[in-house]
Amino acid sequence: VSRAIYKGMLQFLANQYKQDYVVQPLPVDHMSARFTKDTEVELTWQPLDDPLEPTAKAEQYIVYTRIGEGDFDNGILVNKNSYQTNIPSGVICSYKVTAVNKGGESFPSEILSVGKAIQTKGTVLVINGFDRISAPADFVAPQDSIAGFLDQLDHGVPYKTDISYIGSMKEFRRNIPWMDDDASGFGDSYSNYETKVIAGNSFDYPAIHGKAILKAGYSFVSCSDEVIENGSVSLQDYPFVDLILGKEKQTKMGRGAMALEFKTFTPSMQQALTDYCQKGGSLFISGAYVGSDLWDNPMANQTDKDFATEVLKYKWRAGQAAIEGKVKSVTSPYSVLGIQYTYYNELNAESYVVESPDAIEPATNEAFTILRYSENNLSAGIAYKGKYKTFVTGFPFESLRSESERESLMKSVLVFFDSPTE
Repeated sequence: VSRAIYKGMLQFLANQYKQDYVVQPLPVDHMSARFTKDTEVELTWQPLDDPLEPTAKAEQYIVYTRIGEGDFDNGILVNKNSYQTNIPSGVICSYKVTAVNKGGESFPSEILSVGKAIQTKGTVLVINGFDRISAPADFVAPQDSIAGFLDQLDHGVPYKTDISYIGSMKEFRRNIPWMDDDASGFGDSYSNYETKVIAGNSFDYPAIHGKAILKAGYSFVSCSDEVIENGSVSLQDYPFVDLILGKEKQTKMGRGAMALEFKTFTPSMQQALTDYCQKGGSLFISGAYVGSDLWDNPMANQTDKDFATEVLKYKWRAGQAAIEGKVKSVTSPYSVLGIQYTYYNELNAESYVVESPDAIEPATNEAFTILRYSENNLSAGIAYKGKYKTFVTGFPFESLRSESERESLMKSVLVFFDSPTE
Protein backbone atom coordinates (compact mmCIF):
# COMPACT_ATOMS: atom_id res chain seq x y z
CA VAL A 1 0.00 0.00 0.00
CA SER A 2 2.76 2.45 0.93
CA ARG A 3 4.58 1.74 -2.34
CA ALA A 4 1.37 2.43 -4.29
CA ILE A 5 0.95 5.76 -2.46
CA TYR A 6 4.59 6.64 -3.14
CA LYS A 7 4.19 5.89 -6.85
CA GLY A 8 0.96 7.87 -7.04
CA MET A 9 2.55 10.94 -5.44
CA LEU A 10 5.62 10.62 -7.68
CA GLN A 11 3.55 10.37 -10.85
CA PHE A 12 1.33 13.27 -9.82
CA LEU A 13 4.30 15.58 -9.17
CA ALA A 14 6.11 14.46 -12.31
CA ASN A 15 3.00 15.14 -14.40
CA GLN A 16 2.40 18.50 -12.71
CA TYR A 17 5.92 19.73 -13.47
CA LYS A 18 6.24 17.93 -16.83
CA GLN A 19 9.20 15.84 -15.62
CA ASP A 20 10.19 12.25 -16.30
CA TYR A 21 10.20 9.98 -13.29
CA VAL A 22 11.87 6.73 -12.20
CA VAL A 23 10.44 4.50 -9.47
CA GLN A 24 12.86 2.88 -7.02
CA PRO A 25 13.41 -0.85 -7.71
CA LEU A 26 12.02 -3.75 -5.73
CA PRO A 27 14.32 -5.80 -3.44
CA VAL A 28 16.45 -8.49 -5.09
CA ASP A 29 15.82 -12.19 -4.51
CA HIS A 30 17.13 -15.63 -5.59
CA MET A 31 20.25 -15.10 -3.49
CA SER A 32 23.09 -17.51 -2.86
CA ALA A 33 26.54 -17.38 -1.28
CA ARG A 34 29.11 -20.08 -2.01
CA PHE A 35 32.81 -20.75 -1.78
CA THR A 36 34.65 -20.56 -5.10
CA LYS A 37 38.08 -21.11 -3.53
CA ASP A 38 39.29 -21.82 0.00
CA THR A 39 38.20 -18.49 1.51
CA GLU A 40 36.82 -16.78 -1.60
CA VAL A 41 33.06 -16.24 -1.58
CA GLU A 42 30.76 -15.47 -4.48
CA LEU A 43 27.44 -13.79 -3.75
CA THR A 44 24.80 -13.85 -6.50
CA TRP A 45 21.21 -12.59 -6.77
CA GLN A 46 18.50 -11.71 -9.27
CA PRO A 47 16.69 -8.36 -9.71
CA LEU A 48 12.93 -8.35 -9.30
CA ASP A 49 10.88 -6.49 -11.88
CA ASP A 50 7.81 -4.50 -10.89
CA PRO A 51 5.02 -5.63 -13.27
CA LEU A 52 3.10 -2.42 -12.54
CA GLU A 53 5.97 -0.03 -13.18
CA PRO A 54 8.39 -0.41 -16.14
CA THR A 55 10.77 2.29 -14.84
CA ALA A 56 11.50 0.36 -11.62
CA LYS A 57 14.53 -1.40 -13.10
CA ALA A 58 17.70 -2.02 -11.14
CA GLU A 59 20.71 -0.27 -12.68
CA GLN A 60 23.31 -1.06 -10.01
CA TYR A 61 23.48 -2.76 -6.64
CA ILE A 62 24.94 -2.05 -3.21
CA VAL A 63 26.44 -4.95 -1.26
CA TYR A 64 26.60 -4.44 2.50
CA THR A 65 28.97 -6.56 4.62
CA ARG A 66 28.94 -7.48 8.30
CA ILE A 67 31.97 -9.12 9.89
CA GLY A 68 31.32 -11.23 12.99
CA GLU A 69 29.18 -9.50 15.61
CA GLY A 70 29.70 -6.01 14.16
CA ASP A 71 27.26 -3.91 12.19
CA PHE A 72 26.94 -3.62 8.42
CA ASP A 73 29.35 -1.32 6.60
CA ASN A 74 28.33 1.50 4.26
CA GLY A 75 28.25 -0.84 1.28
CA ILE A 76 30.06 -1.14 -2.03
CA LEU A 77 28.48 -0.27 -5.38
CA VAL A 78 28.59 -3.02 -8.03
CA ASN A 79 27.38 -3.02 -11.62
CA LYS A 80 26.30 -6.66 -11.98
CA ASN A 81 24.31 -9.17 -9.98
CA SER A 82 27.30 -10.92 -8.41
CA TYR A 83 30.08 -10.04 -6.00
CA GLN A 84 33.28 -11.84 -5.00
CA THR A 85 35.34 -11.31 -1.89
CA ASN A 86 37.69 -13.09 0.51
CA ILE A 87 36.72 -13.78 4.12
CA PRO A 88 38.79 -14.52 7.24
CA SER A 89 38.64 -18.06 8.64
CA GLY A 90 36.76 -18.72 11.86
CA VAL A 91 34.54 -15.63 11.50
CA ILE A 92 30.96 -15.34 10.20
CA CYS A 93 30.57 -12.87 7.34
CA SER A 94 27.08 -11.70 6.38
CA TYR A 95 25.75 -9.88 3.32
CA LYS A 96 22.65 -8.03 2.22
CA VAL A 97 22.01 -6.38 -1.13
CA THR A 98 19.93 -3.46 -2.33
CA ALA A 99 19.05 -2.49 -5.91
CA VAL A 100 19.49 1.13 -7.00
CA ASN A 101 18.49 3.33 -9.92
CA LYS A 102 17.85 7.04 -10.50
CA GLY A 103 14.68 6.74 -8.43
CA GLY A 104 16.45 5.58 -5.29
CA GLU A 105 17.44 2.47 -3.36
CA SER A 106 15.29 -0.60 -2.76
CA PHE A 107 14.50 -2.21 0.54
CA PRO A 108 17.29 -4.60 1.63
CA SER A 109 17.34 -8.26 0.69
CA GLU A 110 17.36 -11.10 3.17
CA ILE A 111 20.72 -11.58 4.87
CA LEU A 112 22.97 -14.46 3.85
CA SER A 113 25.98 -15.59 5.84
CA VAL A 114 29.06 -17.74 5.28
CA GLY A 115 31.79 -19.06 7.53
CA LYS A 116 35.01 -21.02 6.95
CA ALA A 117 36.08 -23.21 9.87
CA ILE A 118 39.81 -23.10 10.64
CA GLN A 119 40.10 -26.89 10.45
CA THR A 120 36.89 -27.69 8.66
CA LYS A 121 35.17 -31.07 8.82
CA GLY A 122 33.03 -30.25 5.78
CA THR A 123 30.58 -27.64 4.48
CA VAL A 124 26.91 -27.32 5.41
CA LEU A 125 24.41 -25.59 3.15
CA VAL A 126 21.94 -23.45 5.12
CA ILE A 127 18.70 -22.66 3.25
CA ASN A 128 16.63 -19.72 4.43
CA GLY A 129 13.09 -20.91 3.82
CA PHE A 130 11.47 -18.51 6.29
CA ASP A 131 10.31 -15.42 4.40
CA ARG A 132 6.76 -15.16 5.74
CA ILE A 133 5.30 -11.78 6.73
CA SER A 134 1.65 -11.81 7.80
CA ALA A 135 -1.08 -10.56 10.11
CA PRO A 136 -2.32 -12.68 13.03
CA ALA A 137 -4.78 -15.52 12.56
CA ASP A 138 -8.35 -14.26 12.18
CA PHE A 139 -11.87 -15.65 12.01
CA VAL A 140 -15.43 -14.68 11.05
CA ALA A 141 -18.41 -16.56 12.52
CA PRO A 142 -20.88 -18.09 10.01
CA GLN A 143 -23.58 -15.51 10.81
CA ASP A 144 -20.99 -12.72 10.98
CA SER A 145 -21.99 -11.93 14.57
CA ILE A 146 -18.47 -12.26 15.93
CA ALA A 147 -15.08 -11.88 14.29
CA GLY A 148 -11.54 -10.88 15.10
CA PHE A 149 -7.92 -11.90 15.57
CA LEU A 150 -6.82 -15.13 17.27
CA ASP A 151 -3.24 -14.30 18.17
CA GLN A 152 -3.10 -17.11 20.72
CA LEU A 153 -3.23 -19.39 17.68
CA ASP A 154 -0.85 -17.34 15.53
CA HIS A 155 0.46 -13.86 16.31
CA GLY A 156 1.48 -13.53 12.67
CA VAL A 157 4.94 -12.37 11.67
CA PRO A 158 5.84 -8.66 11.64
CA TYR A 159 8.44 -7.29 9.24
CA LYS A 160 11.54 -7.16 11.46
CA THR A 161 9.89 -5.50 14.49
CA ASP A 162 6.43 -4.29 15.49
CA ILE A 163 5.68 -1.29 17.71
CA SER A 164 1.94 -1.05 16.94
CA TYR A 165 0.71 -4.14 18.80
CA ILE A 166 -0.91 -3.29 22.16
CA GLY A 167 -2.39 -6.63 23.25
CA SER A 168 -4.76 -9.47 22.42
CA MET A 169 -8.22 -8.65 21.12
CA LYS A 170 -10.97 -9.17 23.74
CA GLU A 171 -14.22 -7.86 22.20
CA PHE A 172 -15.32 -9.98 19.25
CA ARG A 173 -19.01 -9.00 19.02
CA ARG A 174 -19.57 -6.85 15.93
CA ASN A 175 -22.65 -5.12 17.34
CA ILE A 176 -20.88 -3.64 20.37
CA PRO A 177 -20.36 0.09 19.71
CA TRP A 178 -17.67 2.42 20.93
CA MET A 179 -18.76 3.95 24.24
CA ASP A 180 -15.55 5.64 25.38
CA ASP A 181 -11.80 5.01 25.19
CA ASP A 182 -12.02 2.53 28.06
CA ALA A 183 -14.84 0.57 26.40
CA SER A 184 -14.14 0.92 22.72
CA GLY A 185 -16.50 -1.75 21.41
CA PHE A 186 -15.81 -4.25 18.65
CA GLY A 187 -12.08 -4.77 18.31
CA ASP A 188 -11.26 -3.66 21.86
CA SER A 189 -7.93 -5.10 23.01
CA TYR A 190 -5.83 -5.45 26.11
CA SER A 191 -3.04 -2.91 26.51
CA ASN A 192 -0.29 -4.88 28.26
CA TYR A 193 2.09 -4.53 25.27
CA GLU A 194 1.55 -0.82 24.59
CA THR A 195 5.16 0.19 25.33
CA LYS A 196 6.94 -2.94 24.10
CA VAL A 197 8.80 -3.81 20.91
CA ILE A 198 7.78 -7.14 19.37
CA ALA A 199 10.33 -9.09 17.33
CA GLY A 200 9.28 -10.36 13.90
CA ASN A 201 11.08 -11.87 10.93
CA SER A 202 14.63 -10.45 10.91
CA PHE A 203 15.56 -12.29 7.68
CA ASP A 204 18.90 -12.91 9.41
CA TYR A 205 18.73 -16.56 10.48
CA PRO A 206 21.56 -18.17 8.47
CA ALA A 207 23.99 -16.35 10.79
CA ILE A 208 22.33 -17.85 13.89
CA HIS A 209 22.44 -21.37 12.45
CA GLY A 210 25.90 -20.78 11.02
CA LYS A 211 27.38 -19.70 14.32
CA ALA A 212 26.43 -23.05 15.86
CA ILE A 213 27.69 -24.90 12.77
CA LEU A 214 31.03 -23.09 12.89
CA LYS A 215 31.35 -23.88 16.61
CA ALA A 216 30.95 -27.58 15.78
CA GLY A 217 33.91 -27.40 13.38
CA TYR A 218 32.08 -27.18 10.07
CA SER A 219 32.11 -24.48 7.41
CA PHE A 220 28.82 -23.24 6.00
CA VAL A 221 27.31 -21.31 3.11
CA SER A 222 23.73 -20.14 2.66
CA CYS A 223 21.08 -19.41 0.06
CA SER A 224 17.42 -18.47 -0.35
CA ASP A 225 14.81 -21.15 -0.95
CA GLU A 226 14.09 -19.82 -4.47
CA VAL A 227 17.44 -20.98 -5.84
CA ILE A 228 16.78 -24.50 -4.56
CA GLU A 229 13.33 -24.52 -6.11
CA ASN A 230 14.57 -23.37 -9.52
CA GLY A 231 17.61 -25.66 -9.46
CA SER A 232 20.33 -22.99 -9.75
CA VAL A 233 21.91 -24.31 -6.52
CA SER A 234 22.37 -28.09 -6.30
CA LEU A 235 21.86 -29.76 -2.93
CA GLN A 236 24.05 -32.63 -4.10
CA ASP A 237 27.11 -30.38 -3.76
CA TYR A 238 26.76 -30.52 0.03
CA PRO A 239 26.87 -33.53 2.39
CA PHE A 240 24.70 -31.80 5.01
CA VAL A 241 21.78 -29.40 4.48
CA ASP A 242 20.00 -27.24 7.08
CA LEU A 243 16.56 -25.95 6.00
CA ILE A 244 15.23 -23.03 8.08
CA LEU A 245 11.42 -22.92 8.13
CA GLY A 246 10.77 -20.78 11.22
CA LYS A 247 7.06 -19.88 11.22
CA GLU A 248 6.64 -20.52 7.50
CA LYS A 249 3.18 -21.84 6.65
CA GLN A 250 0.61 -21.39 3.93
CA THR A 251 -1.10 -18.10 4.73
CA LYS A 252 -3.71 -15.84 3.19
CA MET A 253 -2.73 -12.27 2.40
CA GLY A 254 -5.13 -9.46 3.30
CA ARG A 255 -8.76 -10.43 2.73
CA GLY A 256 -7.73 -13.66 1.05
CA ALA A 257 -8.51 -12.53 -2.50
CA MET A 258 -5.03 -13.51 -3.69
CA ALA A 259 -3.45 -16.97 -3.76
CA LEU A 260 -2.09 -18.29 -0.49
CA GLU A 261 1.63 -17.78 0.08
CA PHE A 262 4.50 -19.14 2.21
CA LYS A 263 3.92 -22.89 1.91
CA THR A 264 6.56 -24.80 3.87
CA PHE A 265 7.29 -27.34 1.14
CA THR A 266 6.32 -26.27 -2.37
CA PRO A 267 6.17 -29.00 -5.03
CA SER A 268 9.54 -27.92 -6.44
CA MET A 269 11.10 -27.90 -2.96
CA GLN A 270 9.66 -31.34 -2.27
CA GLN A 271 11.22 -32.63 -5.48
CA ALA A 272 14.63 -31.12 -4.71
CA LEU A 273 14.67 -32.56 -1.17
CA THR A 274 13.47 -35.95 -2.40
CA ASP A 275 16.26 -36.13 -4.99
CA TYR A 276 18.80 -35.09 -2.36
CA CYS A 277 17.69 -37.74 0.12
CA GLN A 278 17.56 -40.47 -2.49
CA LYS A 279 21.22 -39.74 -3.27
CA GLY A 280 22.27 -40.24 0.34
CA GLY A 281 22.12 -36.71 1.76
CA SER A 282 21.67 -35.61 5.38
CA LEU A 283 18.87 -33.12 6.00
CA PHE A 284 18.07 -31.03 9.10
CA ILE A 285 14.68 -29.25 9.10
CA SER A 286 13.22 -27.11 11.88
CA GLY A 287 10.01 -25.11 11.96
CA ALA A 288 6.83 -24.54 13.93
CA TYR A 289 4.50 -25.79 11.16
CA VAL A 290 6.46 -28.63 9.53
CA GLY A 291 3.56 -31.00 10.22
CA SER A 292 0.41 -28.90 10.45
CA ASP A 293 1.07 -27.14 7.14
CA LEU A 294 1.01 -30.54 5.42
CA TRP A 295 -1.93 -32.01 7.36
CA ASP A 296 -4.01 -29.41 9.22
CA ASN A 297 -4.37 -27.20 6.17
CA PRO A 298 -7.33 -27.22 3.74
CA MET A 299 -4.93 -26.67 0.84
CA ALA A 300 -2.73 -29.68 1.70
CA ASN A 301 -3.05 -32.85 -0.36
CA GLN A 302 -2.02 -36.48 -0.15
CA THR A 303 1.23 -35.75 -1.98
CA ASP A 304 2.23 -33.41 0.85
CA LYS A 305 1.58 -36.09 3.47
CA ASP A 306 3.38 -38.76 1.45
CA PHE A 307 6.42 -36.50 1.15
CA ALA A 308 6.61 -36.09 4.92
CA THR A 309 6.04 -39.75 5.77
CA GLU A 310 7.93 -41.45 2.94
CA VAL A 311 10.84 -39.04 2.43
CA LEU A 312 11.32 -37.07 5.64
CA LYS A 313 10.03 -39.97 7.78
CA TYR A 314 7.70 -38.12 10.14
CA LYS A 315 3.96 -37.68 10.55
CA TRP A 316 1.96 -34.91 12.19
CA ARG A 317 0.42 -35.57 15.58
CA ALA A 318 -0.82 -32.18 16.87
CA GLY A 319 -0.57 -28.45 16.40
CA GLN A 320 -0.31 -26.06 19.37
CA ALA A 321 1.58 -28.89 20.97
CA ALA A 322 3.00 -26.94 23.93
CA ILE A 323 2.81 -23.56 25.65
CA GLU A 324 5.63 -23.63 28.22
CA GLY A 325 8.48 -23.42 25.70
CA LYS A 326 10.48 -26.36 27.08
CA VAL A 327 11.85 -29.38 25.25
CA LYS A 328 13.79 -32.33 26.65
CA SER A 329 15.97 -34.97 25.04
CA VAL A 330 14.86 -38.58 25.48
CA THR A 331 16.48 -41.98 25.20
CA SER A 332 16.80 -43.28 21.65
CA PRO A 333 19.40 -45.00 19.48
CA TYR A 334 20.43 -41.52 18.33
CA SER A 335 21.68 -39.53 21.31
CA VAL A 336 21.06 -35.78 21.67
CA LEU A 337 23.43 -33.66 23.73
CA GLY A 338 21.87 -31.65 26.52
CA ILE A 339 18.87 -32.47 28.65
CA GLN A 340 16.62 -29.42 28.47
CA TYR A 341 16.06 -26.84 25.72
CA THR A 342 13.94 -23.69 25.93
CA TYR A 343 12.47 -21.64 23.09
CA TYR A 344 10.75 -18.24 22.95
CA ASN A 345 7.10 -18.97 23.78
CA GLU A 346 6.01 -15.40 24.58
CA LEU A 347 6.20 -12.10 22.72
CA ASN A 348 9.54 -10.39 23.23
CA ALA A 349 12.03 -8.05 21.58
CA GLU A 350 14.72 -10.68 20.87
CA SER A 351 13.03 -13.34 18.74
CA TYR A 352 9.71 -14.03 17.08
CA VAL A 353 7.33 -15.95 19.34
CA VAL A 354 6.60 -19.66 18.83
CA GLU A 355 3.04 -19.96 20.13
CA SER A 356 2.00 -23.05 18.16
CA PRO A 357 4.82 -25.58 17.79
CA ASP A 358 4.08 -28.92 16.14
CA ALA A 359 4.15 -32.39 17.62
CA ILE A 360 5.55 -34.81 15.05
CA GLU A 361 6.15 -38.55 15.35
CA PRO A 362 8.26 -41.16 13.51
CA ALA A 363 6.57 -42.54 10.41
CA THR A 364 8.76 -45.63 10.10
CA ASN A 365 10.48 -48.15 12.37
CA GLU A 366 13.88 -46.73 11.41
CA ALA A 367 12.96 -43.28 12.79
CA PHE A 368 12.85 -42.42 16.49
CA THR A 369 11.60 -39.62 18.72
CA ILE A 370 14.66 -37.81 20.05
CA LEU A 371 13.00 -34.75 21.68
CA ARG A 372 9.75 -34.28 23.60
CA TYR A 373 7.89 -31.27 24.96
CA SER A 374 8.52 -31.30 28.70
CA GLU A 375 4.98 -30.44 29.80
CA ASN A 376 3.15 -33.30 28.07
CA ASN A 377 5.71 -35.68 26.50
CA LEU A 378 4.45 -35.05 22.97
CA SER A 379 7.13 -35.82 20.39
CA ALA A 380 8.98 -32.62 19.44
CA GLY A 381 11.59 -34.03 17.07
CA ILE A 382 12.52 -37.16 15.15
CA ALA A 383 15.68 -38.61 13.62
CA TYR A 384 15.89 -41.16 10.82
CA LYS A 385 18.87 -43.17 9.61
CA GLY A 386 18.69 -45.39 6.56
CA LYS A 387 20.28 -44.84 3.16
CA TYR A 388 20.10 -41.17 4.06
CA LYS A 389 19.44 -39.22 7.26
CA THR A 390 16.81 -36.71 8.39
CA PHE A 391 16.56 -34.76 11.65
CA VAL A 392 13.30 -32.79 11.99
CA THR A 393 12.00 -30.66 14.88
CA GLY A 394 8.54 -29.16 15.38
CA PHE A 395 10.00 -25.95 16.81
CA PRO A 396 12.42 -23.58 15.04
CA PHE A 397 16.10 -23.99 15.86
CA GLU A 398 16.73 -20.24 15.87
CA SER A 399 14.00 -19.74 18.50
CA LEU A 400 16.10 -21.49 21.16
CA ARG A 401 16.82 -18.93 23.86
CA SER A 402 20.56 -19.33 24.42
CA GLU A 403 23.65 -19.72 22.30
CA SER A 404 24.73 -22.73 24.34
CA GLU A 405 21.43 -24.51 23.64
CA ARG A 406 21.77 -23.89 19.92
CA GLU A 407 25.39 -25.08 19.93
CA SER A 408 24.42 -28.26 21.81
CA LEU A 409 21.54 -29.15 19.49
CA MET A 410 23.46 -28.35 16.30
CA LYS A 411 26.41 -30.44 17.46
CA SER A 412 24.02 -33.34 18.08
CA VAL A 413 22.61 -32.97 14.56
CA LEU A 414 26.04 -32.88 12.92
CA VAL A 415 27.41 -35.79 14.99
CA PHE A 416 24.36 -37.80 13.92
CA PHE A 417 24.88 -36.85 10.28
CA ASP A 418 28.56 -37.77 10.47
CA SER A 419 27.80 -41.29 11.71
CA PRO A 420 27.77 -44.13 9.15
CA THR A 421 24.57 -44.76 7.21
CA GLU A 422 23.10 -48.22 6.90
